[in-house]
Amino acid sequence: MWEVAVIEDAVAAEVTLDPIRARLLAELVRPGSASSLAARVGQPRQKVNYHLRELERHGLLELVGERRKGNMTERVLQATASSYVISPAALAAVEPDPARSPDRLSARWLLAVGARLVRDVGTLITGATKGGERVATYALDGEVRFATAHDRAAFADELTNAVTGLVAKYHDEKAAGGRAHRIIVAIHPSIPQTASDDTKATETAASDLPADEGNES
Repeated sequence: MWEVAVIEDAVAAEVTLDPIRARLLAELVRPGSASSLAARVGQPRQKVNYHLRELERHGLLELVGERRKGNMTERVLQATASSYVISPAALAAVEPDPARSPDRLSARWLLAVGARLVRDVGTLITGATKGGERVATYALDGEVRFATAHDRAAFADELTNAVTGLVAKYHDEKAAGGRAHRIIVAIHPSIPQTASDDTKATETAASDLPADEGNES
């Protein structure tokens, strides 16, 4: 089982959006059968079995065993991943395109860049999985608390200069056998972990933005 899998097919994405099927996927992090799941989700076994067949048909479940139960053979299934991400490729006609309106200070442009990241890495994972290979990636996740908006802007400038310098140092347009890699650096306000702070977080994030960005629709 993978820790996370990307859903690129529109029909498969639609299948997972059904609340009962999403619940079944969550339950099947551990192997289970239609009869064992029926009691847990409060649905008739026949209905659960139907949903399981649909999830399996779209590659979201896999058969991990069979066992005799009375005069019937019970199929034991497990989710192919413990969590799923729906790729923008599943909505190809309306997926975001960061090239349309690049703006380093726009939260919506950041969202478009993030969507492209999900799509591209998902495509790479799909291809690498089929070939039995690994994808060469690197990610850094952290948090920094700025005393003032001025400090945040200064940090962004220094980070930009540092990354630009590294790119200039290592980029080789003519390297034989070289391969291009995309670099994404993002900064955004952290979301508080407690539900009671959600409203405060929204207000704080909006107050940090320029007037035109805060009114973005």
